Amino acid sequence: MITDPWFYAVALPAVLLLGLSKSGFGGGFGALAVPLMALVVPVPQAAAILLPVLLLADMLGLASLMRDRDRALVRLLLPAGLVGTVLGTVSFGLLPASMVAGVVGVITLAFLAVRTLFPPHADAAPPPRWLGLVLGTVSGFTSFVAHAGSPPLAFYVMPLRLQPVVFTATLSVFFAAINLSKWIPYAWLGLIDSRNMLTSLALLPATPLGVWLGLRFVRRVPQLLFYRLFSLGMLLTGCKLVWDAL
Repeated sequence: MITDPWFYAVALPAVLLLGLSKSGFGGGFGALAVPLMALVVPVPQAAAILLPVLLLADMLGLASLMRDRDRALVRLLLPAGLVGTVLGTVSFGLLPASMVAGVVGVITLAFLAVRTLFPPHADAAPPPRWLGLVLGTVSGFTSFVAHAGSPPLAFYVMPLRLQPVVFTATLSVFFAAINLSKWIPYAWLGLIDSRNMLTSLALLPATPLGVWLGLRFVRRVPQLLFYRLFSLGMLLTGCKLVWDAL
């Protein structure tokens, strides 16, 4: 198990951010977890350590949100996301983690710029289904490589203007399935070892706290404030990922 106190000084805030993101409150901040931990451990190791944390957070979030999901949206996005995890498995180790971080960061900042300069109108048509398939695949890929699948998926889902609880529940179901699908590929790639898993075990107690804090707010926060907080999280995430790439 990792015993360096500086590691836990960075890892515990990262785990709390993941817990918050699984409840939906501050969801955009969840993609910061791996970049934060990359300050003290390599990106593949950070992703492996956080995988059990993600599984626990997924289960806690689903227990409260499963019934509120948009079933049609899950049926559209999830198969594409699983294709993305296959692509991530095949390309893992071929692409530098900094390159993946940079691509995700640029996509995130471009999305926010478009929404700021050209805000959607109430009567605007929803984004096309083909875009959902493309971005679902990208989300599965970036989630596999760096647990940073939220920004690409949000590019498609946010313009749908779902209620905060429906938005959160839909993303929770999507990422619970995606994260569950990572276990066998991660083990095959040699990332599931005793040192990483024991370190994960030490971090698990902080996970329910983050989920609990988020769930207390997600059903109470006004829709406009919810999306502003989500956008703030995406802005910080995009800037951090681009900085890592540079």
